[in-house]
Amino acid sequence: MLSVNICAVGRLRQSPEAVLVSDYITRFNKLGRQLGLGPASIVEVEDKTNTGISAEATLLEKSIPKNSVVCILDENGKAITSPDLASLFSNWNDNAIKNVTFLIGGADGIETNLKKKADYSLSFGKMVWPHSLARVMLAEQIYRSATILLKTPYHRN
Repeated sequence: MLSVNICAVGRLRQSPEAVLVSDYITRFNKLGRQLGLGPASIVEVEDKTNTGISAEATLLEKSIPKNSVVCILDENGKAITSPDLASLFSNWNDNAIKNVTFLIGGADGIETNLKKKADYSLSFGKMVWPHSLARVMLAEQIYRSATILLKTPYHRN
């Protein structure tokens, strides 16, 4: 089973975005089992000392499971299609990868040294999105990947 982790700076608390993230993760966990994917989980980290991007990077790095493929979300990352992301999930699963972790930084992004350690840098396009919406979009794309792999009607090419 390929475990999927979303590690993000900040807490969504009770918000419409939190409801959406939870819904997409629940959907993925149900479908993913059929594919050997999941479970997916969310880890929220918070720099309570407000010491900045380096402290956030330390917290994010501590949240990454051992031997995990690391994908950062970054405005300068590579924009890929939904089927491309589904293919990545399929390849990771086929190659017996046990963990994939997606990192979402805080307001200042992800610290440079942590970026260098990432296996993938992905973007949701040239626009900058609020971090809460980036979580929703990522959770939806993770779910969409499962629907693509299972050839359900949710995703139409």
